[in-house]
Amino acid sequence: MTAITRDLFDEVMCPNYNPAAVLPVRGEGSRLWDQQGREYIDFAGGIAVNALGHAHPELVAALEEQGRKLWHLSNVYTNEPALQLAADLVAASFADKVYFANSGAEANEAALKLARRWAVEHHGEDKAEIISCEKSFHGRTFFTVTVGGQPAYSEGFGPKPGAVSHVPFNDLDALAAKISSRTCAVMLEPLQGEGGVKPAAPGYLEGVRKLCDEHDALLILDEVQSGVGRTGKLYAHEHAGIDPDILTTAKALGGGFPIGAMLTTDRIAPSLKVGTHGSTYGGNPLACAVAGRVLSIIKQPEFLAGVREREGWFREGLEAINARYEVFAEIRGQGLLLGAQMAPRLAGRARELLNAGVEHGVMTLVAGPDVLRFAPALNISQDEARQGLERLERAVAAWVAAADAA
Repeated sequence: MTAITRDLFDEVMCPNYNPAAVLPVRGEGSRLWDQQGREYIDFAGGIAVNALGHAHPELVAALEEQGRKLWHLSNVYTNEPALQLAADLVAASFADKVYFANSGAEANEAALKLARRWAVEHHGEDKAEIISCEKSFHGRTFFTVTVGGQPAYSEGFGPKPGAVSHVPFNDLDALAAKISSRTCAVMLEPLQGEGGVKPAAPGYLEGVRKLCDEHDALLILDEVQSGVGRTGKLYAHEHAGIDPDILTTAKALGGGFPIGAMLTTDRIAPSLKVGTHGSTYGGNPLACAVAGRVLSIIKQPEFLAGVREREGWFREGLEAINARYEVFAEIRGQGLLLGAQMAPRLAGRARELLNAGVEHGVMTLVAGPDVLRFAPALNISQDEARQGLERLERAVAAWVAAADAA
C-alpha cells in the first residue's frame, strides 16, 4: 500500500499546483481535520464551492439515494434529476433553457460558443468580437483563458483565439468606446473574484446592459463564483435589477460535487442546435441530484437573508482585527465573497498571511498577491465564524510581529 503524504504529490502529480503541506482527510460543517487530526476552520470553502460546508447530511443523503438508482447514461438519453434541476433553475431565474456541463470553465466555453453561433446565424461572420474585462477570470480552457483578462494565464501556449478584447472593469466609458456593431457579446463577472474581489459599481451593470441592447450584443454574466447565494441573492446580478442573455453557474451549485450550467433564453437557445455542442458527463444524474438539493436549500428567502447576516459578522470581525493591527487598506465584496486588500506596507504579501492562518488553524484564500479572500460556507455558524476570526487574529498578530522584527 502506497504511503499517502504530501511528498507523494511531487512524485506522481503534474507540477501545475503547489498544494500546502496540510493534507485534509475529513470535514464536517465549516471544520476540517488533517492526517494528524488537527482541526481547521474553513473560510475558503473550496474556492466558494462548499456552499453548505463539508458532508452536509442532506447532500450526503441525496448522493446515496441517487447512487443506488442511476449513475450515468450519456446524453443519448436524459434523466429525471437533470430535468428536475433544469426546471428548478428556470423557475428561480431569468432563464428559459439550461445546458449542463461539469465545471465553470465548461459552462463558460458553452456560453461563448453559443454567443458566437447566435451572432453568425443572426448577423453574419463579421459580428464576432467578444469584449471582456481586465483582471477577469473565466476558466482555463484556451477560449475562456483568452477571454479572461489576465494575460499570465494565456501566454506561452501559442496563437490565441481571435476577436477578443478587454476594457477596464467598472469603466462604462471604456466599454462605450470599444463596443460596436461587430461586437457579438460582452462577458463579465458581476463581482470579480480572482481579480481581487471587486464588486460592480452602482449603475455599472445597468449601463452595460443598455450598451449591449443598443448594439444587439449579448450580455454574458459569469456567476460561477458569485452565484447560488454567495452575495445574498440567488445570483449577484439580481442586486442590479437586470437580466443577462446568458448566465454561467457552477462552484456552489453542486456544493462540492462537480457540475456547471449555462442558462439562457428562448431567444438565444435555438442556436445551440443538435450536434453543435455537447458533454459526455454533462447532466450526470449524481451531480444533478446533489445540485438539486443544494438549490432547494439555498434559494429559500430565509437562507439568503442569513447570508447577508453572516456578511455582517465577517465585516465586523475583520474591521476589529484591522483596528488593532492595521494590516488591511480596504475590506470589500458582497455577501460571503469578501476581500481584504493588504495595507501598502504589506503589499504583495497576502499569501504569507494565508500561510500564517493555516499555522493557526484557519484556512483562507488569496485573490492575487494583495488580497486575502474569504468564501466560507453560506451556512457557517456564528460559533465557527467567531472561532475562525479569533484564529485569524492570532495569525495576524504573530505575522505582523515577525514582519516588524525582520
